[in-house]
Amino acid sequence: MVKLYDGVEAPEINTIAAGTKIEGNVTTTSDCRIDGIIKGNIECKAKVVIGPNGILEGDIVCESAEIEGKVKANISATDLISLRSTAVLAGDITSSKLSIEPGATFMGNCKIQSGRAVATPVQPESNND
Repeated sequence: MVKLYDGVEAPEINTIAAGTKIEGNVTTTSDCRIDGIIKGNIECKAKVVIGPNGILEGDIVCESAEIEGKVKANISATDLISLRSTAVLAGDITSSKLSIEPGATFMGNCKIQSGRAVATPVQPESNND
């Protein structure tokens, strides 16, 4: 007989599916995967994945990030930032570890801090007109 539930909770993952566009900031405590488009900041206490068709324009503060799509953002992670071969990143990054696969495009500055880097919270945009 197949056991469908073993009593261990499956980790929660927020998914922004392909074909979805969000304009605004996202705040979450669980993993986040973006395959759609976000124009806004992401503040995540876990892992952020930008899928190969995902597009983000805003800043990211997270524990770790895996980038496969197109990102125009500054990224601050306490652990690992990983740029896959399909990644296009324009922005500055701060983390304790960095992995860049051949083929990835990175335009910006990089700051690697020994130990666990301190992620800087995203500052809300002010509308001082």
